Amino acid sequence: MHAMTPKEAILKTLNGERTERVPVALVGGGMWSSHHYGVTFEELSGNASLMSDMLVKMSNTLRSDIVYAGSGYPNFPVAALGGRIKFREIGTPDLEGPLITSEEDLEQLDISRIDKDPVITAIRRAYDMTRLQIGAEYVVTMTSWAPFTLAARFMGEEVMMKAVFKKPAFVEKALELATQVLIRFYAPLLRDRGLDVILLGDPTASGDLISKIQFAKFVVPHLKKFTDWARDRGAYTIVHICGNTTDRLELFPLTGAGCISLDHKTDMAKAKEVLHGTMCFAGNVDPVKILLQGSPKDVGDACKRVIETAGTDGGFILMPGCDIPPTVPYENIRAFIQVARDWKLK
Repeated sequence: MHAMTPKEAILKTLNGERTERVPVALVGGGMWSSHHYGVTFEELSGNASLMSDMLVKMSNTLRSDIVYAGSGYPNFPVAALGGRIKFREIGTPDLEGPLITSEEDLEQLDISRIDKDPVITAIRRAYDMTRLQIGAEYVVTMTSWAPFTLAARFMGEEVMMKAVFKKPAFVEKALELATQVLIRFYAPLLRDRGLDVILLGDPTASGDLISKIQFAKFVVPHLKKFTDWARDRGAYTIVHICGNTTDRLELFPLTGAGCISLDHKTDMAKAKEVLHGTMCFAGNVDPVKILLQGSPKDVGDACKRVIETAGTDGGFILMPGCDIPPTVPYENIRAFIQVARDWKLK
């Protein structure tokens, strides 16, 4: 009997099946990978071969069950439609400002520009090249913002937060646009090009930024529209949400996501109580206090606590509580991965 591959461990878990060991993955990892590969996001942005080479080499180093093409580039669908990007020496590229200020601006946007954007084209090609090389062993995916955060990038986060209260109809239209942009972004990679897992980050839907009522009203319906679309085409969606979301755990199955990735602030005992047997969930080792600032022993102890709390009965993926900083010591990542690889499930 062959040992379970990383890809099998993830796909079986997303499908509600038992696995031999605890599945384990980073959340993105683009900042760490580019820093340790010795290249900037700007240098990678138009070079699919370089991006794929980084992903393949870093997959051998990191040993995360999931490899993320496009990690660090989630603002580029906005850039493709006219947003201005500002590159930095270290860290992910930022948007210089909002793209839309009114409903009229929304109507002027042409989402077909996504297919002509050179950076998005490079990310898609890097995904293809990486999947051909390591896709039999690892889950190779492509990352983006979820609809609520993508809409906030179009509008500007402060404007979005105010509009949730004062202009909900404007927010709904922006969310509809964001969902269509995401569908356009991912559509070429489904079925024929083997994309079977999608990672969406949703930091603006954080439990620290919007209420449970707002989450139910604005986030859930548009996430579900996207996840239903993806599932109909053979892809699971993993959604990572920042902040403390303990108060809204029961809403996560309504999103249609295959897995919810939880921040380190979220109560994992409560998460298991609410979500186990209903949907896959993941998390939630602190990426700064533990992975960045702790020792390998601290990392191992934290991973064991999380697994013992949430992950001994399957349906769980060990992940950091968010993307890791670029300066996390490699010894700590190795300890993080190894605890899960060694943890045999009964």
